[in-house]
Amino acid sequence: MLQMSRGDKFLMSSPKQPPKLGATLLLLALLLLCDGVTTVHCSTVHENNVDLHALLDFKRGITNDPYRALSNWSNNTHFCRWNGVNCTTARPFRVSSLNLTDLYLQGQIASSLGNLTFLTQLDLSNNRFFGTLPTLNRLQQLEFLYLNNNNLVGTIPDMFSNCSSLSDLDLSRNLLEGVIPPTLGILSNLTYIDFRSNQLVGTIPDELGRLPRLRSLMLGENRLSGEFPHGILNLSTSLQYLSLEYNMLGKALPRNIGDHLPNLIVIYLGGNMFDGHIPASLGNASGLEFVDLSNNNFTGKIPTSFGKLLNLTILLLERNQLEARDNRDWEFLNALGNCRSLNELILSRNQLQGSIPRSIGNLSPSLEILYLFGNNLSGQVPHSIGKLGALIYLVLGRNNLGGPIEGWIRNLKGLQVLNLQSNRFTGSIPSSIGKLSKLINLSLGENEFEGLIPWNFGNLQKLQYLNLSHNNLQGDIIEIGNLKNLAILDLQSNRFAGPIHPLLAILLS
Repeated sequence: MLQMSRGDKFLMSSPKQPPKLGATLLLLALLLLCDGVTTVHCSTVHENNVDLHALLDFKRGITNDPYRALSNWSNNTHFCRWNGVNCTTARPFRVSSLNLTDLYLQGQIASSLGNLTFLTQLDLSNNRFFGTLPTLNRLQQLEFLYLNNNNLVGTIPDMFSNCSSLSDLDLSRNLLEGVIPPTLGILSNLTYIDFRSNQLVGTIPDELGRLPRLRSLMLGENRLSGEFPHGILNLSTSLQYLSLEYNMLGKALPRNIGDHLPNLIVIYLGGNMFDGHIPASLGNASGLEFVDLSNNNFTGKIPTSFGKLLNLTILLLERNQLEARDNRDWEFLNALGNCRSLNELILSRNQLQGSIPRSIGNLSPSLEILYLFGNNLSGQVPHSIGKLGALIYLVLGRNNLGGPIEGWIRNLKGLQVLNLQSNRFTGSIPSSIGKLSKLINLSLGENEFEGLIPWNFGNLQKLQYLNLSHNNLQGDIIEIGNLKNLAILDLQSNRFAGPIHPLLAILLS
């Protein structure tokens, strides 16, 4: 590869003297060599060295480069050929993108990168950079900025307001603090904001609602407070992904949230302090696939309008104060039968009462995860639950459910986790459980099971956790001795007798 042309050096050394004929011929020869692909990497008389110095200054700030990613960053190679560097295709060649993601680079990000004024993409994500954010206010052509997954500290500066071309801004998973700058609201080209997993405080500025192209607003896992930002409701045509989970946001959600944000695909509001009723208007955001309202203070009924979300895949409502006291309150379960893509339904730790409706068997045939743990459910589990043949996780623990389980358990052959802990189930443990060969976790403790451990329990070779404690079981436990992957075993408060397998003795000690 050619370095800076000798012709350039000649002209620099003799700026006032006309070159001699021999030197002129040498310069012409060198320029003729710079054709095709090589042209991009040949220096010209007018080349700007600002980018070169900016990159070298950045390299000097790197204290650890375990993969030697910057090993060819030297004057022996044109900077347009350095690892991670791309340049414009027209002279003078300027750096257009810098991509050094996933390299475990450590050090501070030099503010000299702010001199790369032709830069359109800067990706330093998934490294170990520390210190404050670099000054980038001169990068008016910058479209994509990814500094996520580092150890950056300090505040988010107002300087980004000068980056008028910015489309994607990802500062997630750092240690940034302070408030979200309202001046971001003037960056009309922004489509993606991700500030998740930092230490940001204050309210979410309504100015973000002025971003006409914003598709993704990801602010989860910070310390943001105040109400749901009403300014966001102005993003009716653009917003698809909204992540505000695990902050300190409170009060009631806007009743018309689904009417104003009809294009939502994902809404994560879990882990806040929202209260009041879940807005029925969410059912009008017909494209919703993921809904997380868990770990809040929502009260009242679960709206039947969720049944209008035909693309719904995940519905997380656990740890609220949602109620179902009679058949009318349980109508939401009938409605969810329309959601044929539903894969995960979590309703644990609410105030759901009475019997589980038979309509539970009408839920999506692709349902894999069903949690009703920690409610006040009673009666027998309807046999129709056996129609949910795709179930992998079935968690019904800590209720008042009773009766035998033989009638429905045999059809759930894909179960990996079965938790019936702390109920009033009766009868013997059915041998059909021994045919659930994929089981990893089996919790049947604190019930009223009686009789012997099924003879075929030894077939559960993937089982790692087994709790049969606090029942009326008897006989020997020799069948369990063949469970080679078993790591946790609880058999206390039963009436077992007979020899103990040496491997079980270790687990029970």
